[in-house]
Amino acid sequence: MSLSPQFLDELRSRITLSAVIGRTERVTKAGREFKACCPFHHEKTPSFTINDEKGFYHCFGCGAHGDVIRWMTDQRGLSFMDAVKQLAEEAGMEVPAPDPRQAQRAEKQKSLHDVMGAAQAFFVDQLASPEGGQARSYLASRGFSQAVCREFGFGYAPEGRQALKGALGQFPEAMLIEGGLRIVVEDKEPYDRFRGRLMLPIHDPRGRVIAFGGRILATHKTDAPKYLNSPDTPLFDKGRTLYNHHRASPASRQSGRIIVVEGYMDVIALAAAGFHDAVAPLGTALTETQIEMIWRMVPMPVLCFDGDAAGQRAAMRAVTRALPLLRPGHSLRIVRMPQGQDPDDLIKARGPAAMEEVLAGAQSLLDTLWQFEMDAAPAGSPEEKAGLKARLMAHVDTIADNDIKALYRRELLERFSAFAFPRREDNRAPWQPRQPFVRQQRGGRFGRDIPPPLPHEETTQRLQRPANPFRAATIEAALAGLIRMPGEIARHASLLARLAQEDARCDALLDALDDGAPLESAAIGTILAEKGLTPPDTTARPGMGFAFLCESGEGAKTQLSDVLCVLAEKPMVEAALAQTRESGEVTEESWAEQQRLLARLRDLEKRELDLKARLGQMAVAQDNAAAASPDAAHL
Repeated sequence: MSLSPQFLDELRSRITLSAVIGRTERVTKAGREFKACCPFHHEKTPSFTINDEKGFYHCFGCGAHGDVIRWMTDQRGLSFMDAVKQLAEEAGMEVPAPDPRQAQRAEKQKSLHDVMGAAQAFFVDQLASPEGGQARSYLASRGFSQAVCREFGFGYAPEGRQALKGALGQFPEAMLIEGGLRIVVEDKEPYDRFRGRLMLPIHDPRGRVIAFGGRILATHKTDAPKYLNSPDTPLFDKGRTLYNHHRASPASRQSGRIIVVEGYMDVIALAAAGFHDAVAPLGTALTETQIEMIWRMVPMPVLCFDGDAAGQRAAMRAVTRALPLLRPGHSLRIVRMPQGQDPDDLIKARGPAAMEEVLAGAQSLLDTLWQFEMDAAPAGSPEEKAGLKARLMAHVDTIADNDIKALYRRELLERFSAFAFPRREDNRAPWQPRQPFVRQQRGGRFGRDIPPPLPHEETTQRLQRPANPFRAATIEAALAGLIRMPGEIARHASLLARLAQEDARCDALLDALDDGAPLESAAIGTILAEKGLTPPDTTARPGMGFAFLCESGEGAKTQLSDVLCVLAEKPMVEAALAQTRESGEVTEESWAEQQRLLARLRDLEKRELDLKARLGQMAVAQDNAAAASPDAAHL
């Protein structure tokens, strides 16, 4: 069986060599490498070195040398295929099925590497020629030194349509076409893809040239793209390639950071300023594969996008693609560049220190998500606020990890509640307890303080009785409905948070929801008992014939939603309305707020009346109200 070089390269990049060797040998850190006593010959002083960046080991004593696959075959005694299968299982990769044509493709790819290397040498030579003067002037205008130009391999593609073909005559034209260097048009002679452009080589993680990017130099050409990349080829897949990966990966081990920018010119500008740990996607939004590639370098990369609208849309596309992939310890941080500036502009204007300052202020993925949705649409009316909440919860639902999903849901719901239902300032004097009356008598045996008499036993029981028994029973019924349909707990988390002050069981349900485990009806009773709480009474009682106590359909869920909404929102809206009326001064803004609150209160009262009408218990509710308190007519 023959395996492709791409598969073996990916396998080596996913495995940390020092970790594999460290399973059987005592490995110690020595600068950027590791050392150990060589397992292939007896020695007392370590001469066996391991280099994770280059992916090989070497013994200066006996000359043993190889990569992680060679280690598994030579030291562990496995066959080549057994070693590959074991390593692939550890790396989460699938070994390709046997394919007799794979060997031919591997040989073809090897030849394509030779073609791309020859093309790179040609472009570099052309940059130094008289025809490359315009390209050299452009590089000088960008402030790129000769050392930077050499490091990144800048070249120049001449204007001639057959120039590259003539320079690479030792290779068949079919290989130039397959490598993306030539274009075939029906009924016409093939011609060079890159003409009159500043050329940049694109490398794979091992540093081999696999594609090119070209920037147009002629300002008068408006019918051609400013930047042109190679098409997908057997060597190059733009969605699986990161520009500057082979340089940024070792640099990230020193800095502990990866900076993701929008284009390769940004990468080079950062490198010229001393930031060697930058990568960029190649003409597309950051893909899921590229995010995983970056996470293998660092768990918390920094995405740096331009401050304009296009840059923020690109940032949000990266966020939405990262959300389903989030796992413990792995996320993204987002940097918003100053308006109208990219990294190169900022560094030229204020220096590298300004760029460091911007990177230090990177936002978390959650902060970016919240800010983007807040800015995406107005959120002034109740309907607009509800739309904001729906968009946020839609993002949360895409997260696969249950723990992270629960934490995101709780954090975003808390932010939404603080935004949609802000606390109003209370200018009234703080409540003070009334001082007990002390009877004083002068002289005689009554000259001491006499404590007030204790209340009668019946009075004590009446005072301890809930002020609104119908409301308490309704909360009891709603909790019973939630236990019957635990899937509705997450849907109504914000309403339960408001009811938690009245009933601690609401808070217990939210805590269980935040733990991330699926809630089941049978387990909720145990959860409440562990917190010293009594499960709600599910037995039938007068006036509590709600559908959600015996059904689980959409009608029952809608009725449960209405009950929770009335229970949680109505007291809050009534209090807010009373406060606006007590404020005294009437302004256009306060009048509009009163009207909004009145409209919401009427809606809640209508829901309450509809619920009672369906229950057929209007009279029961009024009798309870007369017997208990003036407020008992409300849920």
